[in-house]
Amino acid sequence: MRQIAFYGKGGIGKSTTSQNTIAGLADTQRIMIVGCDPKADSTRLMLHSKAQTTILHLAAERGAVEDLELDEVLLTGYKGVKCVESGGPEPGVGCAGRGIITAINFLEEEGAYEDLDFVSYDVLGDVVCGGFAMPIREGKAQEIYIVCSGEMMAMYAANNIARGILKYAHSGGVRLGGLICNSRNVDREVELIEALAEKLGTQMIHFVPRDNIVQHAELRRMTVIEYAPDSKQAEEYRTLARKIEENKNLVIPTPITMDELEELLVEFGLLGGDEEYEKALAADKAAVLV
Repeated sequence: MRQIAFYGKGGIGKSTTSQNTIAGLADTQRIMIVGCDPKADSTRLMLHSKAQTTILHLAAERGAVEDLELDEVLLTGYKGVKCVESGGPEPGVGCAGRGIITAINFLEEEGAYEDLDFVSYDVLGDVVCGGFAMPIREGKAQEIYIVCSGEMMAMYAANNIARGILKYAHSGGVRLGGLICNSRNVDREVELIEALAEKLGTQMIHFVPRDNIVQHAELRRMTVIEYAPDSKQAEEYRTLARKIEENKNLVIPTPITMDELEELLVEFGLLGGDEEYEKALAADKAAVLV
């Protein structure tokens, strides 16, 4: 059984990308998705639902996670994919990372990991606390795929996630499988992400082009593969799924400094250099004097 995880900056399209990819893998693989986001949106396209009932929500109602039955929280979605959401506390009143720890322990104890080829963890945003790093820290997820784009903050998050992987690479055996570029139509985006991947010691495993058909499918709570199976975008996700299935290029990443990241962005014209910065300040000062 291979355990993979999708990480990435919040709002980058991580859950959409992961579910569409899993839909492509599900043709030949037995898969379980473990949603690790308090929004509980990691399985909605597979289940055609707004949000799945979470382990933490039911545990709070019952009084303890031990009072739950596996079939109450583990549902079957598109192409037989098993779906579960860890959930989280009310905003501002607890650590959502604890939900991930509780959920994974419960699933293991109840035998949910049996008879599977893949387990996919969809993890909230950046590596910001130990709870969200849990799939990495405890050696659960062996392969990490970082969803990013050519935007500065998405690349910053990707580099930060690489730092988290490096921290636990030797103790937990986790490896980086590659960057998935979920396009935002940034200039020279393919070259930029390939350059970042090279600096991180990994690969851009696939470039997912931007297409409105993704939004059309989401409105219907479906993956593109289910909604428009013959579309070019569906084929992109199938290709990504195939690349992950065949991927042997698993590495310990080499994260870069903020200065190196800024130099890369300046090189590709996404960020002004020191000279441009000084010119802009001088122009602002001159405008004030006038």
